[in-house]
Amino acid sequence: MLFETLGDSSKPAVLFFHAMGVVGRSSEPVASFLCDRYYCIMPTATVYCKGQRYVGKADEVRQVEDFLRSHGVNRLELVVASSLGADLTLTFLVHSRISVKYAFFDGGQFAQIGKGTRRIMVPFLYLAIKSLYWSKGKTLGKVMWCSDDSIKPYFIEAGRNLRYANLHRMMMDSLEDVAFPSFPVGFQKRMFFEFGSVEEHFKYRDAVMKAYPNANFPVFEGYNHMQYQIRDPKGFASMLAYIMECGYMPQLSFLA
Repeated sequence: MLFETLGDSSKPAVLFFHAMGVVGRSSEPVASFLCDRYYCIMPTATVYCKGQRYVGKADEVRQVEDFLRSHGVNRLELVVASSLGADLTLTFLVHSRISVKYAFFDGGQFAQIGKGTRRIMVPFLYLAIKSLYWSKGKTLGKVMWCSDDSIKPYFIEAGRNLRYANLHRMMMDSLEDVAFPSFPVGFQKRMFFEFGSVEEHFKYRDAVMKAYPNANFPVFEGYNHMQYQIRDPKGFASMLAYIMECGYMPQLSFLA
């Protein structure tokens, strides 16, 4: 993995797990509005790091935990998971010895897919992600719902470093068709699973609600996948800060 940070390490820490097909710096637009009050940590998953070999989610968690410990972080105020980052985040929350106060999932990719199907998906995902590098981001509109210039550099960088073997190992270790891990009721109340009402990932909401009945499930009415985060990083950051300070969602005009 590679790690980038913004802010003072003596301040409360916020850890970001990025979406599929991008690098950790994709969280910088949000982190830049938090770093005056929080220490923002943005790891890039090993699968998108040049010259590194992806081993598995357990090894990713170990790398993150080693980084946090080496930088004096023994407690996280918030973990933010975007899209497929939700998969690694659940593993981190279960196995890490780092204390976490709040967790926020933005359009979490909670699909539970059989190994055979995941194996078939690998070549298509590889070509889709590499095409973003080869085309300098011109194929982004075919991969995501949007092709905003603000997010293209993060896709291009990830596509540059992606290797087929790493992607294959990651997919064999992700989105498994197993039960969601359990969490105590007290922590569930500090978990926020947000979905846009028109995004494809909204279909996972019912399964997550069943697994975590005491958690929070805000819906961004009329919003697509990660749309609020991508197009209004300042507003998204303010929402996260409000959750950390108050323990619940702010009154947003589009909150269903």
